[in-house]
Amino acid sequence: MPSGLYLTLLVGSIVALPAPKPVVDALTSITVTTSATGRSGFQLSFTLADRSVLQALFLLAPPGVEVRVIIMVTVNGIPQVLMDGVMREHEIQPAAGSGGSLMTITGEDLTATMDLVQMDGLPLPMTPELRVAAILAKYAMYGVTPEIVPPLIPDIELPVERQPTQDGTDLAYISALARQYGYVFYLDPGPVPGISRAYWGPQIKFGLPQPALTVNMDTWTNVEQLGFRYSPYKATTPLVTIQDETTAAPITLAIPPVTPLNPPLGAVVPPPVRVEQLGEVANKNLGAALLRGLATASANADVVSGSGSLDVLRYGQVLLPRQLVGVRGAGPAFDGLHYVDSVTHTIARGQYKQSFTLTRNALVSNTPVVPTIGF
Repeated sequence: MPSGLYLTLLVGSIVALPAPKPVVDALTSITVTTSATGRSGFQLSFTLADRSVLQALFLLAPPGVEVRVIIMVTVNGIPQVLMDGVMREHEIQPAAGSGGSLMTITGEDLTATMDLVQMDGLPLPMTPELRVAAILAKYAMYGVTPEIVPPLIPDIELPVERQPTQDGTDLAYISALARQYGYVFYLDPGPVPGISRAYWGPQIKFGLPQPALTVNMDTWTNVEQLGFRYSPYKATTPLVTIQDETTAAPITLAIPPVTPLNPPLGAVVPPPVRVEQLGEVANKNLGAALLRGLATASANADVVSGSGSLDVLRYGQVLLPRQLVGVRGAGPAFDGLHYVDSVTHTIARGQYKQSFTLTRNALVSNTPVVPTIGF
């Protein structure tokens, strides 16, 4: 590993321990992909010699026993847990000549453990936040700590009307419940190995930004490539139609693309040119319907998208998803703050690269400066 970069690999069942030295020595590359929504995944590549300890450690695990993997990097003295997950597939490519075989292990984050058992018909608490808490409590043994944001507009069902019951696996139910209220659900590993934050709430697109991605500024440039695309026809105004409980008359509301949950990240917000009538909300109460509309407007408001790659050591730290980052040198239309939508880490001996995608709901920076160092 380059100076200033250290890799920590832990492997085990429920409790992951430092991997044996023969395993670390055989490791050739690591790829970790993290998305703002949905599952995250990883790949480990090893050279596989005859009678290797990897055969016993990875391939001969008893059926039904999850092999847990924790990947952590330390860059310039700052540790960052990139992945806390479980193995899912093993692929071996035998050597054609005298060289060692190649074994590739593919896995997913700990949400994979939540998607194994159908729990149809299981009674649950009345409020959605208590339902999520009750389900996540089963995964405390993995170090999963819930962070639950109650719906901004309360939605409590009376027990005499209907008793909530689970439909599908834990992951499927929590994810569907999040979509119902315009929320997201994901696991964020760290801040220490063996601990993950289970977040159920609105997608947050504000906060302290990460150090700026700088392009076309000579020695200040800290990215290998960076490009942007403007797609004005992506912006959509969702129409939410609900039925008045007193008069039974339909009421239609238009949801704007910029809301308190989705603040403008630029000075010029293009007006949406598409209109979409939301279905499956007429039978919901006003709060649930509005939250669904807000989520739809936010998801379709990002008219600016960017992609690029960087060398972590030149950038100075690990670029993290689900946070803001500044951009400099890309031109007046695209400079300013952006939301990091996904990041792919590629680690091999002697290098640590990242590719990333950015999103934004506006043009032209609405801030005079962006930070160039971390907080």
